Formats: sequence, structure tokens, C-alpha cells
Amino acid sequence: MRQRDLLTTTLRETSADAETINHQLLLRAGYIRQLAAGIYTYLPLGRRVLRKIEEIVRKEMDAAGAQEILMPSMQPTELWKESERYDVYGQELMKLQDRHKREFVLGPTHEEVVTTLVRGEISSYKRLPVTLYQIQTKFRDERRPRSGLLRGREFLMKDAYSFDTDWEGLDDSYVKMFSAYQRIFARCGLDYRAVHADSGAIGGEGGSHEFMALSDIGEDTIAVCSHCDYAANLEQAEVRTHAADANSDLLEIPTYEKFHTPDTIDELVKGLNILPEHIIKTLIYADEGQLFAVLVRGDHEVNEIKLGQFLGTSDLALADYQTVQDVTGVEIGFVGPTELLLPLYVDTAVAAMSQGVSGAGEKDYHLRNVVPGRDFSLERIGDFRNAVEGDSCPSCGEGVLHLHKGIEIGHVFKLGRRYSDKLGASFLDAAGNKKSIIMGCYGIGISRLMAAVAEQNYDEEGLVWPASLAPYAVHILLMSVKDKEQVALAEALYKQLTQLGVQTLLDDRDERAGVKFKDSGLIGIPVSLIVGKDAAMQKVQYMSRLTNTKEVLDISEAIMRITTS
Repeated sequence: MRQRDLLTTTLRETSADAETINHQLLLRAGYIRQLAAGIYTYLPLGRRVLRKIEEIVRKEMDAAGAQEILMPSMQPTELWKESERYDVYGQELMKLQDRHKREFVLGPTHEEVVTTLVRGEISSYKRLPVTLYQIQTKFRDERRPRSGLLRGREFLMKDAYSFDTDWEGLDDSYVKMFSAYQRIFARCGLDYRAVHADSGAIGGEGGSHEFMALSDIGEDTIAVCSHCDYAANLEQAEVRTHAADANSDLLEIPTYEKFHTPDTIDELVKGLNILPEHIIKTLIYADEGQLFAVLVRGDHEVNEIKLGQFLGTSDLALADYQTVQDVTGVEIGFVGPTELLLPLYVDTAVAAMSQGVSGAGEKDYHLRNVVPGRDFSLERIGDFRNAVEGDSCPSCGEGVLHLHKGIEIGHVFKLGRRYSDKLGASFLDAAGNKKSIIMGCYGIGISRLMAAVAEQNYDEEGLVWPASLAPYAVHILLMSVKDKEQVALAEALYKQLTQLGVQTLLDDRDERAGVKFKDSGLIGIPVSLIVGKDAAMQKVQYMSRLTNTKEVLDISEAIMRITTS
């Protein structure tokens, strides 16, 4: 491609709305342009990167035995109501009506559509298992689109769905997709982790994993073991409580006593010269009108996902100020567990305390020497808190957990019968018995992945694409279009590399050398060949962005290095 013909314009500055590095650089380097909040046009360079990602995904999906299809973006809302997800997605659904006033949604995902498809196509166990996938535009009415391609309202996604006769078959399909995802992200050059995760609005009866690209701008927090390969989203990260922390001889601890105190944990810590882990926090929650208390240490936060899973509900909410006062007779901050007439759910870290400080159930007062098991019930104990930096690994027990930020780039789910039951996708087994199909689903954000790679691969000059995703493999920079020897050498190089199948961008614009270097740095092609003063000697400057090295080479050696690397 000749750069004088390429539709791209680099920018020296970007909008103040572009807060993340990937967003800034993709705009400045001429890969994307914003049409509206969360909606982007991909210019030729951006489309080439997307196609590289799509090619990798297709090859790995095909190698794993999946078959590509293409489903409609417009979906009848009846399907979403039938699956009971219409209200779950709520305002995130993009909705429209046709001329007959029939309501449709623009699909954020395709579980309903693909299940309906298979329901009509497959009725016998002999046609299972099967895995179907597509690469298609998705739509979500995000409340606050941000971070460029990382959270948009229109985005490109690969979604796959497996259909099996039993759970063992689903396990096999899941492992195939999981392994394919590992290969995809490795080929894209990403630093990532596969983590245990919550299934969220997709739902399902089995487990799920998220694939997270490590990045300080990530919206998710993941806990990673320092010793083994355990990794989990903070929502799902388990917590190991040391046996050594268990209650000591209760007879040595005097009866709890009330004392006058300030109301915040920070003030308690400062005023009593104690640590936050010596405090027992009592929080009042509501679940469909039923109230209960959750006890966690002062240095911990309640994990509502874990709590909801323990209770078998997804409708948890902290009780409001007035409700707490009405039920406990005291303001938030002074509620304590000792005489509270509500069910108590005690985090394992609290249950392991020998004693602690808690609210006294009276304004401006707390209790000291409060002993779990003696002064309040330990009938309901569980892991109800977020993991914190330095917690013991729940898997190996030898390492400690370190917290990282991550960008979700993929998610795999064991759906089970979640959709097949509701939408009637079934098959007849060998004995003629009718059974529901067992499903899995597997998503990769293609455009999101592009942004994640950009976020991990840049320097002070601009983007630095991995060779597998770069829009072009080589960038030839012709320093002077008025120098006949330079022009001849640049044209010869361009022709020879193109004939060898090397995707090459020739900067043949009539621009100053400084402009060309600046643009090349922004665009981020891995290898540049600078055709300048050494052209008369049939030499070029070979520059690698990946290793940040420069050297003068004969053109034959430069071509050999490019074609053999």
C-alpha cells in the first residue's frame, strides 16, 4: 500500500475525552474515529488489525471443530422474554420497533437466537455434539461509554455456542474452547490470565472463566497466586482462613464492656490505638424484604456476589439508613451483633477472631472483648468478603494473593440447561427419551481485544504492534521523493517485498523526514526500512520497534531478515 493513497490522518493532539492510552493512540495514529459516544468507525489501518485478530480467531475456532455461521442482529423481544432475560438486561438493551409496532432488540449476545436455531435443526443425539460460532457486531446501551473501544455501545465480538448430550460432553467442549482461547491470546501477544469468574447476566448452571489482559486501566480486579497458577476475579476469589487464627481459650477473655466512642472505623482505630482487623463490622442487608446482618472485619469489604451465591439469590441490597434505624434502633456505625434480633452471616475471618470491638447497639458506644461464638452465634459461617493483598492462596496454601487490574477480553460459560429448558431445545437419546441439550457459550471481544493489545504495547513514540497483529509487516520510509536513487531503491524494495507476500506500507508522500518519522512512530509497524543517504550504496537503515534497535544493512540482508523472521 502506498501511504499517499492511504486514508489515514495522524493527529498531534486528541480530545480530552480520550483518557486511556489505547484510546488516545488509536485516535492519533489514525486507526479509529468517533462518530458518537461509544460508536466508532475503523479506518483502513484499524480494519486491518481487526482482520488480523479475526483470522487468528477463525483459525483456532476451526481447529477446535467449531463451525462458522452468521445470525441476525435484530432479535424479536419475545425470545428475550421467553428466556427471562428481557428484564435482566433492562436498559442495556437497544430496542426498536418496525412499521407494525413489533418490538425488536439489537443483540448484545445471541444465546436466544442460536438456541432457537438448534431447536429447529437438531432433534437426535446422532447430530450432537456441535459447536457454532460467529463474528458479528453487538449492541449494548451502555450508561457511560468510556475508554474508547473498551466499553462501547457498538462492538465486534466472536461468540460461540456448544451443544452436547450430557455434562461430560460439555466438559470436553469447554476444555477445547478454553485451550483455543489460550492459543488465541498468546498469538495476539497479550499478557493475560484466565480467572474463575461469576456468570453474571449470561447465567448458567456450571462454572465460568474470564480471560483478563493485565492493565492498570482495567475495570476488574483479579487475585493471582504468587506460587501456583490460581487466579480469580475478585468477585469469585476464595479466601483461606488460617487454622492458627482460630479462637483461643474463651475463659481468659473477660466479658464484653461498653465504652464511649466516635462512629467511624478510622476514628476508632486512631482513638483506641487498634488495627482495623480488630474491629467487627455489622452491615444490614435486605433480600426480597427479608433483613439480615453480615459480619466482616474492619479491614474487609463484603463480597455481595459470594454472599448471594451462599444465599441462593441475586437480589441483595444494603439496607438504607432509615431501615437500619427502624430495625436496630440505632444509627449505622453503632450497630453490633451481640443483641441483634436478625439472622447473622459471619465471615470466616470474623469467626477466626479471638476477640474484637463491635458496635454496642447504642449511639456513641461500642463494645470491647466481643468474642465470636460466645457473644453472638456462629451458626451461619461462610466466605463473604473480598480477597485482599497478601491473603493465603486458597488453592496451594503456600503462595499469597496479589491483586492486579485487568481488562476482560474473553469469557467462557457452562450454561447447562439454562436456555435449552426455557426455549425448548431438546433431543431424543438412543432409547428414545427426550432430553434438554446441554450448552456452553464462549465470547471474545474482537474490538476490545484490539484496544487491550494497544494498551499493553506502546512506547513514547506511539503504538508498537506485535508482528501477528500489525496492519503491515514493514514500513518503508522514503526520505526524499526528489532523490532519484532513493525513489528507485524504495520502489524496488516495495515491489520485491510485495511479491514475496510481505505486507508493506510505502511512505511515498512528499513530506519532511521529521513528519514521516513521527507518523511511523505513531502507527507502530514492527519493522521500518529507512531509505535515505545510503541509497546510492544499496543500503537501508533497518529499524525494529519491538527491540528498539537500528542498523545499516544491504538491501539483500534486510529482505532476508524480514522474510526469515
